[in-house]
Amino acid sequence: MDKAELRQKIGDLAYEVTQNAATERAFTGKYDDFFEKGIYVDVVSGQPLFSSRDKYDSGCGWPAFTRPIEQKNLTTKADYSHFMHRTEVKSSQADSHLGHVFNDGPKAQGGLRYCINSAALRFIPYTEMEKEGYGQYLDQL
Repeated sequence: MDKAELRQKIGDLAYEVTQNAATERAFTGKYDDFFEKGIYVDVVSGQPLFSSRDKYDSGCGWPAFTRPIEQKNLTTKADYSHFMHRTEVKSSQADSHLGHVFNDGPKAQGGLRYCINSAALRFIPYTEMEKEGYGQYLDQL
């Protein structure tokens, strides 16, 4: 699929976030204050990324997770943009920019906060997971 087709499929904001490392404005994403049971997948590839079990309200303005469903589904790299040092998080399959990971998450769950753009995600409700081909992740919830 070429860039124009991808933009049409996922929308302008999701395209800018996943392909050009843009960031949606804080507290505007549809999954920031959203806590239904299910999994979050890469909007580009459908790769499973995060479980609602590991989502929490960090107050940062973006969806926050303590860990990915599978570490191998993410890649990280140093990000020195905007005069900051952060660790960028990307999906391993489509190389989609997702957000950043920080070391200020809940200590009891490992201390990480995956701060992820809603626009980079698609939510699969628990009741739809089997039908959508994600049945193997039902035990993650």
